[in-house]
Amino acid sequence: MASRIPTALSVLADQPRVQGFLASALEQGVAHAYLFTGAPGSGMQEAAKALAQCLVCPNGGDGTCDECRRVARRTHADVRFLEPTGVSGYRVEQVRELIDDCMRAPIRSAWKVYVLDRADTLRDASANALLKTIEEPPAGVVFILIATSAESVLPTIASRCQVVPFRVVAPDAAMASVMRATGAQAWEARLALAIARTPREAAEFLNAPSRREARRKVVRTLAGLADDDSWDVLLSAKDLAEAARIPLEDVREAQKAATEQAGEFLSASAMRSMEDANKRALTARERAGMLELLSAGEAVLRDVLIRCSGIEEDIVNEDASDKIARMAARTETERVVGALALCREAAAKLDAHVSPQLVLEDWLLAIKEAL
Repeated sequence: MASRIPTALSVLADQPRVQGFLASALEQGVAHAYLFTGAPGSGMQEAAKALAQCLVCPNGGDGTCDECRRVARRTHADVRFLEPTGVSGYRVEQVRELIDDCMRAPIRSAWKVYVLDRADTLRDASANALLKTIEEPPAGVVFILIATSAESVLPTIASRCQVVPFRVVAPDAAMASVMRATGAQAWEARLALAIARTPREAAEFLNAPSRREARRKVVRTLAGLADDDSWDVLLSAKDLAEAARIPLEDVREAQKAATEQAGEFLSASAMRSMEDANKRALTARERAGMLELLSAGEAVLRDVLIRCSGIEEDIVNEDASDKIARMAARTETERVVGALALCREAAAKLDAHVSPQLVLEDWLLAIKEAL
């Protein structure tokens, strides 16, 4: 008999095997640790969020209650989303702080969930610090690790997790999913997927006016670089950085309300823990916004490369085809390839916790020179 699919797991419609596996685990008993593996854009982050919602939701993952909304906004006191804060990966201090936190009782629910992105950067001392806890965590604690493959994770870590592989969603199926969810045209769905990667994130992108406007700013900025001086470029970087921060206001308001409500019954140490989690959530959101700007820029440059190369292929920025054509007319294929590499370098600087605005300034100035 097939397991009932909780509403929160509906985001995994494009990953039916994963959806069924997690639904069965929720019915029969979840494991203490999972390792989600797959290519970027295969929906692993969405799956981690959905599983966390199912665990902390009093209704089994309805996706609409206050608990589920808090998880979706990354403001739930008992669900933590982590990524490496060190230049080369997770720091030992970061892992030890996680271990200390998981020993404390949950604040709002019976479960505590820790989602560790880029688990392949758990190496040496940081991995050793986590080993015993991930093997025998306190009751009610679940770890969800995310990596490109099980082989990229240290065997000592991977062997302590249930491995859940994610398949790459076919482009046509992903486009159809976005179009069904949003009513978008084919080119809009294709553009959103190029920027946001997964069908779920692409639909959220199309439904967020501030994110669509930020992408339009990226297009205008890149199209105007050839005629801008250095001061113009710095002003554009400042404008883009601000555009990436705009969605954070809603998160701050939600966090403020949640903190004021929780303050009535939380201890001082629990309040500090919650405030620290809020700060981490804001940092993660800002980084995600910056990465989305870089992804939008990469999509523009790929379109320019298509036009420069004379490839018979549709561009994704169809609404900016005139700007793409002008950029292509003023550069060469080799130069565009070099500019595309700068997008990856900028993303690496964000991972190394370089100032977001400084990353944008360097990125735009370097692209202007490259093109």
